[in-house]
Amino acid sequence: MNKYQDFTDHELIRMYIAGNNQAFTTLVHRHKNRLYTTIVLLVRNRDLAEDIFQEVFIKIVNALHSGQYSDNNRFLAWAVRIAHNCCISHFRKVNSWSKTVVAGYNDEMGDSLDYMEHSIEHHLIAHETSQEINALLDQLPTVQREAVILRYYADLSYKEMAQTVGISINTALGRVRYALMNLRKQMLVEGEGEGEVQSRYI
Repeated sequence: MNKYQDFTDHELIRMYIAGNNQAFTTLVHRHKNRLYTTIVLLVRNRDLAEDIFQEVFIKIVNALHSGQYSDNNRFLAWAVRIAHNCCISHFRKVNSWSKTVVAGYNDEMGDSLDYMEHSIEHHLIAHETSQEINALLDQLPTVQREAVILRYYADLSYKEMAQTVGISINTALGRVRYALMNLRKQMLVEGEGEGEVQSRYI
């Protein structure tokens, strides 16, 4: 049993800065799967994701030692912002980041989608790395796909997502909700194509 597993992220960071490398190893293991999955889904290439993952942790180490991290009890959200920036930097270098614009969010549809969000969230998390979900996500507009990844795989709040991408909270909420609507339509179509409606997911 890892003797550090019950420590908070902030405690592990303080221990690491003080010279305890095992504390940082625990921190990495705690969050690596979610962070790596987020990067893979954003760049759609495992080899590239491995490179970016390494780059992210180099940046994290440098930031921790230079005092750039301030505790907000959300180390993962901070790490995801670094990862997102690294992914954006890569796409800008190869000039392949889509500039797709999504229509504005209509507050009137918010309440009616609460149950759908919960149901599709469960489906997404239960099938995190399946080809089925990857195929569904690839059919979404780029900003909607990014929003779903940050919300459900990176586990960011809408506020954290907005800070990461540089948009308003309402825009972040709108992108997720429109994405969920599109995913719901895709699931219905696929279910009907197989002779059944996948009502358990919707």
